[in-house]
Amino acid sequence: MQNVHVGKAAIPAIGFGTYGMSAADVYRMTPAALSAGFRHIDTAQIYGNEGEIGECVAASGIPRSEIFLTTKVWVSNYSERSFEASVNESLRKLKTDYIDLLLLHWPGSDVPLAEQIEGLNAVARAGKVRHIGVSNFNRALMTQAIRLSAAPLVTNQFEYHPYLNQSVLIESTLQAGLAVTGYCGMAIGRVFSDPTLKEIAARRDKTIAQIVLRWLVQQRGIVALSRTTRIDRLVQNLAVFDFELDSADMAAIHSLASANSRIVDPSGLAPLWDSTSA
Repeated sequence: MQNVHVGKAAIPAIGFGTYGMSAADVYRMTPAALSAGFRHIDTAQIYGNEGEIGECVAASGIPRSEIFLTTKVWVSNYSERSFEASVNESLRKLKTDYIDLLLLHWPGSDVPLAEQIEGLNAVARAGKVRHIGVSNFNRALMTQAIRLSAAPLVTNQFEYHPYLNQSVLIESTLQAGLAVTGYCGMAIGRVFSDPTLKEIAARRDKTIAQIVLRWLVQQRGIVALSRTTRIDRLVQNLAVFDFELDSADMAAIHSLASANSRIVDPSGLAPLWDSTSA
């Protein structure tokens, strides 16, 4: 597994995503993911599965220091009176005394951003969190968050797949010294019927998921979240570090981006997004 290095953080380049996973799926998939070699697990308070993930990690026998745990504070916990208590609850559920990476989940909140960022910094100072960052922030909010934070932010996590041209936000994120963590990489299954991706996968004797994950991690500074509920896909999804896509294949995948391809855009939570026009 390769790492993406940002400041003092070494983030495994492929994380196991757990959004929308039931308790049964978490209990089934997380031990298998760890066994397959995943060492980065991404969850969130709102996913409702931190407890199950904590049990699986604790039971794995893998040293805690070898597993990179990311979770996210939900918007209802952003205020000063709720923030640390919610993080303490996440620590308890995850059965750990520190979180590797803590993110603000969405920008949609009446709590001033300065108060949110101070919440992140306070739990980092207390040793409860090793690294901090944001999720679903546009360029303006990310720039403001960086300015407000005493501790460095290490990532901005947002939707990224072959159909969504995020070059504007990606370039700004990387220029600011943060990694990009991309979620929804398979575009909720759309990639699996794509003729261009089918052709590249067939020619290289790889799965479409492997091609998309390779496309993601081959881009500088990008961490890819991989979510599957099929155990047989886990080892495949990690086997993307022993080959490279050539510039023509990379360009062909980039060219799949089209207008109105954003999938995740919850009203009241999402910011005013940066341009995604090609």
